[in-house]
Amino acid sequence: MRRARLRIAVITGGIITLLIAVVGGVAHTVMVHAQDEQVWRELRYGAASGDLSSPPVCTWLFAPGVAPLANAPAGFPVRADVDRARRTQEPVERTVRRDGTLYLVRTEVRGDGVPVQAVFDMRFQLADRDHLWFALGVAELVGLLAAAVTGVVLGRRAVAPLAEALARQRRFVTDASHELRTPLTQVYTRAQVLARQADAEDLPDAHRDGLSRLVGSVGRLGDVLDDLLLSASLAAGPARRAEHRPVDLVALARSVVAEESERIRDRRLAVAVESPPHPLFVDGVETALRRAVGELLSNAISHTPGGGRIDVALSRSCGTVVLTVSDTGCGFEAAEAERLFQRFHHGDGGGRYGLGLALLREVVTRHGGTVAASGRPGLGARFTLTFPERGPAPTAVRPVTARRVWRAAVPRRGHPRPVGGPGRPGGSRG
Repeated sequence: MRRARLRIAVITGGIITLLIAVVGGVAHTVMVHAQDEQVWRELRYGAASGDLSSPPVCTWLFAPGVAPLANAPAGFPVRADVDRARRTQEPVERTVRRDGTLYLVRTEVRGDGVPVQAVFDMRFQLADRDHLWFALGVAELVGLLAAAVTGVVLGRRAVAPLAEALARQRRFVTDASHELRTPLTQVYTRAQVLARQADAEDLPDAHRDGLSRLVGSVGRLGDVLDDLLLSASLAAGPARRAEHRPVDLVALARSVVAEESERIRDRRLAVAVESPPHPLFVDGVETALRRAVGELLSNAISHTPGGGRIDVALSRSCGTVVLTVSDTGCGFEAAEAERLFQRFHHGDGGGRYGLGLALLREVVTRHGGTVAASGRPGLGARFTLTFPERGPAPTAVRPVTARRVWRAAVPRRGHPRPVGGPGRPGGSRG
């Protein structure tokens, strides 16, 4: 909304400024043309019929045998023009810039054979033109001020209804998501209990498969609600500064990998976290950052076939903390890299991209960072998050050989999965 209001103000100011500039240019052109025409008319009359002893104001007449006036400018008459007029019997006109002013000069031979040169001093006309430019400059400044005020008022009035509609939409999404969270969690918990009872009892396979799909569907519905809540909070504006805390991305990444250990084991994947032996702190909201890193890892798990590998690498670079998640999965076309972050984008291969990566970019942007994606079909994908590092960089950095590789712990088979709310049983690229 702020950007929309700013654009309206800038466009309004530009239009008013352009109008003033056009009007000023036209006025200056008309004024210059009128002055020049008037001066040349007076010069032609003075050179042809003027009284040599009493010329008009700002005009001097030079002729052989006639003494020039005491205030006549130096350097006149122009002898070359006199000789040319005598030779060709044709009038000669020119402009001469001298002594900080401009002179218009006309030389012609009168009917009695006397060559006369008329000189006009343009200093007063030039002063009028300078005054016109000054007035136009003042008008331009006043116009800019008026344009700024007008643009702000128009921007507020034009954008206010849209801002109110968006605010109502965010409130509706937030309220609806909160109201649905509790019953959805209860349904998810009950579905998990029923699924475990079905495993313990001798129920038909079709019933067990149906309960398993129900658990997955409810879990994905919970993910959608979480995405909607996060989207509404991000759209409401950046997190307040009081909510920001130092967050160790190394510990956060290891924790996210540990939470996904069951899916990692079920899909027979190798996941490694490579990081320096010291913490890497960024300034932000831990829950939002955890959601962003979790989204990247969930996508990598979902798009990496069994027996594949996922690498989570953290490093420091020029005052920033870089987190990279790369996999050996199906990858994507290079042209899809930017469109991956569009909501509900449909890929060329028919894959549907939901809210996850779009919200991930919003989270990263709100924390002053950037996100980039690269990949090739069949050769895996690589996502890179970059955040400003919190606090001064340490004076000494351990050598690369001291970097530690932490692999995801794989729980023993049969270890129960925690119950208490919708999880992330599956994911899609986005």
